[in-house]
Amino acid sequence: MTGTTGTGRPDTSPEGTAYGVVAELLGRWQRAFDDRRTAELVSLFTEDALFQGISPRLLVGPAEIFGYYDNVAEGARAVVRVLRANPLGDAIVGGFADVTFTARTGRPFPVRLSVVAQRFEDTWRIRQYHAAAR
Repeated sequence: MTGTTGTGRPDTSPEGTAYGVVAELLGRWQRAFDDRRTAELVSLFTEDALFQGISPRLLVGPAEIFGYYDNVAEGARAVVRVLRANPLGDAIVGGFADVTFTARTGRPFPVRLSVVAQRFEDTWRIRQYHAAAR
């Protein structure tokens, strides 16, 4: 998947391809988050993923990440807007996104997200995830 140019045509530059990867992966993340499909959400991460959500606690791997997302309040939603993405190496991309989490009460909580993703065969997975309040 790639990003698009201003003309709506696919952007096949390295940056456009990286943008498309990050946008597709975070789109899957958002849908799983919104639908509270925790196991599916966690499957988007690598076995040794480094993770820091909006708490200062540092997490590693699926079991700890599952516990984090399983504790998110029912009805929470997220809206993702990818800001930038770049290739970092062979089969590795990184990017930034703005994410606005909304509680069931309607209270928004905007964060800035950075991710590093790695391709494994035909699937991209999140290797590093860091959220910070904005």
